[in-house]
Amino acid sequence: MLHKDRSWEKRLSGEPDPLMIDFVESLSYDRRLYQHDIRGSIAHASMLVQQKIITPSEYEAIASGLREIGKEIEAETFVFDKKDEDIHMAIESALIAKIGTPGEKLHTGRSRNDQVATDIRLWMRAQILTLQSKILLLQKALVQMAEPHVDHLMPSYTHFQRAQPIVIAAYLLSFVEQLERDHARLGDCSARLNRSPLGSGAVAGSTLPLNRRITAQALDFQGICDNSIDAVSDRDFCAEFIFCCSLLGAHLSRLAEDWIIYASTEFSFLAIDDRFCTSSSMMPQKRNPDVLELVRGKTGTLYGSLMAMLTLLKAQPSGYNRDLQEDKIHVFAASDTVEACLTITEAVVQNTTFNTEHIAANMDRGYLDATALAEYLVRRGVPFRSAHGIVGSLVALCEQNDQRLLDLTLEQFQACSEAIEEDVYQSLGPDKVVQGYESEGAAGPRQARAQIEGWKKRLAER
Repeated sequence: MLHKDRSWEKRLSGEPDPLMIDFVESLSYDRRLYQHDIRGSIAHASMLVQQKIITPSEYEAIASGLREIGKEIEAETFVFDKKDEDIHMAIESALIAKIGTPGEKLHTGRSRNDQVATDIRLWMRAQILTLQSKILLLQKALVQMAEPHVDHLMPSYTHFQRAQPIVIAAYLLSFVEQLERDHARLGDCSARLNRSPLGSGAVAGSTLPLNRRITAQALDFQGICDNSIDAVSDRDFCAEFIFCCSLLGAHLSRLAEDWIIYASTEFSFLAIDDRFCTSSSMMPQKRNPDVLELVRGKTGTLYGSLMAMLTLLKAQPSGYNRDLQEDKIHVFAASDTVEACLTITEAVVQNTTFNTEHIAANMDRGYLDATALAEYLVRRGVPFRSAHGIVGSLVALCEQNDQRLLDLTLEQFQACSEAIEEDVYQSLGPDKVVQGYESEGAAGPRQARAQIEGWKKRLAER
């Protein structure tokens, strides 16, 4: 298409420099918006005919032509020309070539500014549903994995040191909780972005009798953006969406970090199926959890997209600026990355097993019952800080003699505190500790069973 034939370039003289064309085009990446651009254009044309700005026959030609173009793009027979700059002008140019004068009326009362702001909202709204469905699948996989492990123990960690005994199910359900916040956070983002900027024009609206609420309703928006200046320049929802993806990535990275460690020979807590591992080009014995390492690494890519988006927004004057063309690069990158990470993480979860016997054989290490012993003393009337000191002394004694707390004699216990009686042994040992957890949400078998039943119901309803 020649420069002089582009109506929006009539103000300029001569042909654009090829370097300029390559630099300003976004068609190479925003073409993925084509379905939403066509849907928005049909809604806009429908409003124009209802407002008697175009005729019914012109609307029918526009709508029919746009649908044909959509089929051509889907069939990959559509020829894109980077001189059109973006998907919006590519579709409009093809429409004019296909139906003539009626196609020239499509852009009445509309700017690429409000058009792209609408398209990205429509795309993001749909993509959030996709990500939420992926989150749901991962949550279900974790709940399914947890169910057989409500009575199997593992150590929990704080400061990466052994802390208290927990059941494996409770550990797995902790990630279900994190993912639930991610699901809700994306839903909140969707609710905030679900307002239509269409009809705001370039920045100040239009002197034509447009009805913005007609197009908003046709596109299933909950309302319109109330201020035209803000409507065309608002990309808060892009930053928010990428933040949601970034925090979701952080949660996936934490799971990946745990499982990389737990799959090591030093821990041997779990085994990941060979289909999701790699070997070494040099060391034949290696069985590497590369997939999880990449999930962990790709989280950095998400953070990069977030920082880029925030930087893009920080110093723009009011109204639309071409800087905002870059928003889609970062939004698409973040969405694609986190969607791939969700998919592969679910597959890994479905193909991982816990080495429960190995874990159980080493549960006596680390004095995991020390806190329970302190709470035993509290039940005997000893102030917690005093109980804490008593148990600390007992642990030190055990370390000197390479003993467990359970190995101490009653006389040794009572030498540190007269409050200790023979029933103390009913509170010692990891298995007795987890059975003794009383607080709601604790990491014991009773609480894990209740949480699993609750999650199964919630996720099934969703």
